[in-house]
Amino acid sequence: LTALSPHSRFSSEAWRLHRAVLTEFLRDLPSGSSLPLALHSALHRPFREHVRSHLRLLARLRELLREESEQEVVAAVEREFGKLESFISQVLDEAAFTKELWRSLGSKFTDVLCVPERRLLEDSRNLPIASGTARSERLLLFDDVLVLIQGNSFQSFDLKLVWVDENCGEKSAPGSLRITTPEETFVLSAKDPQMKAVWRWKLEQAVRQALHGKRDFPLWGRSGEGSEAPARRFFSYVFRSEGRLRGATYEGEWLWGKPHGKGTLKWRDGRNHVGDFQEGLEHGLEFHPSSCRYGNDLVYKGYFKDNVRQGFGILENFSAERPFKYTGHWEKDKKNGYGVWEDKERGERYIGMWWDDHRHGEGIVVTQSGLCYQRMFQMDKMVGSGILLLEDDSVYEGNFTEDLTFVGKGKLSLANGSVLEGTFSSRSQHGMRSQGGGSGPEPGSSTQLGLKEFPVEKRWPGIFQEFQEFLRSGCKEELEESFTGFHIQSSKELRKSQEYLFCQR
Repeated sequence: LTALSPHSRFSSEAWRLHRAVLTEFLRDLPSGSSLPLALHSALHRPFREHVRSHLRLLARLRELLREESEQEVVAAVEREFGKLESFISQVLDEAAFTKELWRSLGSKFTDVLCVPERRLLEDSRNLPIASGTARSERLLLFDDVLVLIQGNSFQSFDLKLVWVDENCGEKSAPGSLRITTPEETFVLSAKDPQMKAVWRWKLEQAVRQALHGKRDFPLWGRSGEGSEAPARRFFSYVFRSEGRLRGATYEGEWLWGKPHGKGTLKWRDGRNHVGDFQEGLEHGLEFHPSSCRYGNDLVYKGYFKDNVRQGFGILENFSAERPFKYTGHWEKDKKNGYGVWEDKERGERYIGMWWDDHRHGEGIVVTQSGLCYQRMFQMDKMVGSGILLLEDDSVYEGNFTEDLTFVGKGKLSLANGSVLEGTFSSRSQHGMRSQGGGSGPEPGSSTQLGLKEFPVEKRWPGIFQEFQEFLRSGCKEELEESFTGFHIQSSKELRKSQEYLFCQR
């Protein structure tokens, strides 16, 4: 049937091949009718006549029945057949309306827009409405897309991601409608309030039906009937416009044209963000725990704010070139505060303070060979004196270089209790030298690094702050994952999970 359509490029060939069969099929129709019109009538007339005959029979039956209950049953069936008759008329009208549109548009548009199952619902040339920015000459509402035509180009918007709003701002005109899509927002203006009301109703119903994946029955009720399309939706979309999201694919919850709620954002370079979104950003107004995979095997799990890492988080590089793992605090996408850095290639670990992505403040380093030392760091460089724990359980307190050579004043407490104190220096070909005296064994003592500098209650504020905020918010169940990043078992769930601990006696 598509090939037999007059505007089809295969039309003449189809008629030529099937003319004999079609002529025989249409022999009962008036001879003066053209084959296309005759075929159109022959295919449509039986449906309408069939429904109309049933309506006549039902009306006659209802008149003959005397019981009110029986009349009500027949009347209900009659109403359904009336809807069917209206549905058939609307479907045929839409098809004719759409066919006329394809005839009026150039091939540049029809090659892309002309799809057999697509139907035109409204045309701004029939019901005038215009873009407030004069960006379009014509507006076409189909059952699946909204199309803006300007000159020889057009834009189409999937109805599943179109939001319609009457509130366009304080200075908006009375006849304005705001259309919101994932990457664009524009205003439609109608001169007549009644035209605006019809356009708004048709847009809302078309969006709602597109989201449900099926048309209403009948297709259109009376103006004002039908529910509005939901503002919250779940959908997948690829961003195409310039900006940081260009080329990224978002799958998840939407609200008024922006990712909002749970979702996954994936970039072409392998990065991805899995977690909460608020008003288009990966964080929302509070800290939200999320997982983000970057390119080159780099994965971050932690909190975001203003689209950057903020609060507690874990950044890990799984690549073979320089594998590492950082567990600690972040501020504006940089390591800040207390954190642990593991260099998996060198087998070295740094435990201490950070500032602006640098080791800065008190820190402890554990080497692969078993050495451990505590120093003050300033922008990644060691300053001042420190404490060095050696493999043989000796302890050195004083200044030493990055290759762990004793330099300057210091005290070396040997494992046997002897103490060597003085000024240390290292010169080539002479080994270690010291000036000063040694002393006898000191009473046994043990050295543990970091207890004073990193008290337990001050090491991980980024973890406990979110839980404290959850407590202050009233411990609402729907907020627990947003604040804490994990599900908190209720007392009922805890009791149930601990039932196996009890036994009958």
